[in-house]
Order: sequence, then C-alpha cells, then structure tokens
Amino acid sequence: MPVQQEEYSRWYIVQALFKLMNEYSYEKINVTDIVAKAGVGRATFYRYFKNKEDVIIYYFEHHKKEFVFSQHLYPRCREDYIKIVTRLLEVFRQQIEPFRLIRRAHLEYIYLDYLNRNFIESFEEEDRAEKTFSPYLYAGMLFNVSMKWLDDDCSEPVEELAALIVNSIYFEKQA
Repeated sequence: MPVQQEEYSRWYIVQALFKLMNEYSYEKINVTDIVAKAGVGRATFYRYFKNKEDVIIYYFEHHKKEFVFSQHLYPRCREDYIKIVTRLLEVFRQQIEPFRLIRRAHLEYIYLDYLNRNFIESFEEEDRAEKTFSPYLYAGMLFNVSMKWLDDDCSEPVEELAALIVNSIYFEKQA
C-alpha cells in the first residue's frame, strides 16, 4: 500500500506512543514526550490528533485500511467467512505487542468502541434488517474472543478459532 508523505509523520507519532507505552505508564506519557520521541513538533501532533486516544484509533484505522486493501474475497459461504476471519486473526497476532500495551494500559475500551463503530457502519452499508443489535453482537464477540486469545498468548490455532467464531454466527438459510 503506497504511503503519503503526511502518513509518515502520523506513523512516527504512533510508533513513538507505543515505544513510550512500553517504557512508562500511559497516564504519565504526554504530548511533549510523544513528539520528542517521534522527532516532530507539537503543531504536527495537533494537526493530526486531538489527544493520545486519537493516536491509538489511527493505529486501528491504518491496519483496517491495510486489511481491506488486501482483501480479494467477497464472502458467499461459510468457508469464505472462515478465510476472512482467519486473515483477521493473523493480522491481530502480527500486532500482538501493541495490543498487549493497550491492554496493560486498560485502554481496551478504545478497541471495543472502534469495533462497534465499524460493525455499525458495515451493517448500514449493507442495509441489513438486523442492524439494531447485531453489530454489537459481532463487535462484542470479536472483542472478547481477541482479548481472551491475547491473554492466552494467541496459543489457540488461528484456523480453529476462526471456525469457532464463524460457526457461532453463521447459519445456513432454510429452504
């Protein structure tokens, strides 16, 4: 995925925040620390972010864009959904350290809010009838399963976990 010049500054800020979170408690990190670590000015930080939480949300958004960009599959059956969830879990496992830092800082709510927003948007785009509670069910399941998996050092095989997730929500339509 090609990177715009402005994306470099954002990404330096993201990396700086996570490096600092590895060394200090999240509450003790301030914007001055982040910009010093990232090698950018305060104005650059505030051009892109309002606060530290926005940096984490950008991190999620960045990886979502990469995931969507790499998707070449429109799901038509259970196996297609399993492939998508498998890929999603593989991406999550590749990003285990930032998620550990987020969990250690008790910032999981940012991840859950992000999942909720994205599932709500996807249900609205598809104009699904069950859009009132279903997005929250999907987001909640993905959140809770991924956090438990993270706590277990992602030891459960990806394919088995993906099948478990899909099988819990995928029902064959009756004729």
